[in-house]
Amino acid sequence: MQFTKTAVAIALAASLGVMAGCGGGGNDAPEFRTTSYGTVQGVNDSAKSGTYFWKGIPFAKAPTGNLRWKAPVEPDTWPQALATQKFGNACIQNGRIYGPGSNNTYDATIGTTLNTPVGSEDCLTLNIWRPASEAKNLPVILFLYGGSNISGYTADPVYDGANLARSANAIVVTANYRVGVFGFFNMAQLKTGANAAEDSGNFALLDNIQALKFIQNNIDNFGGDKGNVTLMGQSAGAINVWSLIASPLTAGLFHRAAPLSGGISLATNLPQGTLPILSPAATYATQSSSLLANLVIADGKATDTSSAQAYIATLSNQQVADYMRSKDAKGILTTVLTKGLNSSGPIPDNAVLPKDPIAAISAGAYRKVPMLVGSTSEEGKLFQALFPLLPGHKPGFLISDATRFATMMNYNPDAAPAVSLSDLIDASYLPPETAGTGYNATAAFFTNNFFFANRDNALNAVKSQQPNVWAYQFNWAQEPAPWNVVYGAAHAFDLPFIFRNFGPSLFSNVVNSKANEAGRLELSDAMMNSIGAFAKNGDPNNASLGVSWQPWPQKLIFDATQTKKQISAQ
Repeated sequence: MQFTKTAVAIALAASLGVMAGCGGGGNDAPEFRTTSYGTVQGVNDSAKSGTYFWKGIPFAKAPTGNLRWKAPVEPDTWPQALATQKFGNACIQNGRIYGPGSNNTYDATIGTTLNTPVGSEDCLTLNIWRPASEAKNLPVILFLYGGSNISGYTADPVYDGANLARSANAIVVTANYRVGVFGFFNMAQLKTGANAAEDSGNFALLDNIQALKFIQNNIDNFGGDKGNVTLMGQSAGAINVWSLIASPLTAGLFHRAAPLSGGISLATNLPQGTLPILSPAATYATQSSSLLANLVIADGKATDTSSAQAYIATLSNQQVADYMRSKDAKGILTTVLTKGLNSSGPIPDNAVLPKDPIAAISAGAYRKVPMLVGSTSEEGKLFQALFPLLPGHKPGFLISDATRFATMMNYNPDAAPAVSLSDLIDASYLPPETAGTGYNATAAFFTNNFFFANRDNALNAVKSQQPNVWAYQFNWAQEPAPWNVVYGAAHAFDLPFIFRNFGPSLFSNVVNSKANEAGRLELSDAMMNSIGAFAKNGDPNNASLGVSWQPWPQKLIFDATQTKKQISAQ
């Protein structure tokens, strides 16, 4: 075979680059770094984003086959430099309006994958961004995505860590974790008694812990300080953060915590009439039994629940486990969706998660680290589908998710309004400001009795044990009409400000106008500065706020006009 001089030169340069990344030359090729599993080759994105990044680094083996519903297992080593330049697969989940689409990102295919299985079981990868500098011992932020613990993926453009890494002068890590019944599954026949953590069914939390262990073992090679790790998450990610705060398995793995819009309360922890985030382990045992019975019926081994249970009783635990692990993942998820078995979340098993995490926190049995807790003032406006939980109430939206996606996907926020409230919101909730029955009041019920009730319960438990816990409330609602009413300061609307990623995303299409850009960006700067200060110092106070941020029960209000930030203490 003939080789040109150019080809030989390119090959030699590539080899030298690998050697430099492995300690042969240091800074000649900053995109090459070593891990305990092998060398990774990321991207030198200094010219574009001012960062170096690595995407799709395996931190565990694919949890498929015999590894399904098992604790994560460390990946095999790789002998050659591994290209880590694009995101790994989303974990298998049902397609939702937030994505992912069939291309593992935010794009038009989301509209074609709604309520159908997307993603892959081969998904346990993480991503790292760092400033394009030689700085070492930088603070580390691990972010866990939201999605009701039934969906979510790190390739969502909102979670791109470049801007936050550069602004906070920190290492930003995002990590996939299993969701839905693949992430939380309390099936008696899967329990062997050999591993209490694995028997817990909290596979998603174990994935989160495995990502934290990867950071402890490897982040110094990326310039991070493994002794200064902030664990941050939003929504389901925040619920998982609270779980890891209470878990006995996380000693030394993180040193600050920032759960945003989540909690960890059981019904017994809360006032009557409020809604708990955490369900008892028995709830998830019932879910797994129902799923097994429905799968057996679908396979023709039984005709109804009673005969399915009789058939299952003839099987050994090992036979049931083998049966469940032999099933196609998409088939399992399709049954979950069609039979209404899709609720998911941490299981208080008393091994990975205490049976009563709030009681554990109140007794001082938790990770006493500085905490920054966030919420939005109108959390409930993202959950119009929950309105029928109230007697006599209809769904908030008139339109389907498919229509909503198509409407928002092609929307121009700088043009005259193309839709009105009456096109979107059921007439029974209009006018929106009607006391008691209007759209705003109905959404506020869920904000107050679900999000705020769980937030306050967890914060008060922590406050009884330590002083260094801060809270913010995000009030920004400067969207073009009618979206300022439809969403306002809804759940998750603080995330684009924290990551300074205002597109591409579905919600950016209707929220981010030229008119509100100046105030939006100024507020984003202040929020990023606060996250950066907290990650570095364990205290979010910084000069950009213009006010003193006092610990809970006081709150800092993040808001802005269309042109200027408006930050106040409350």
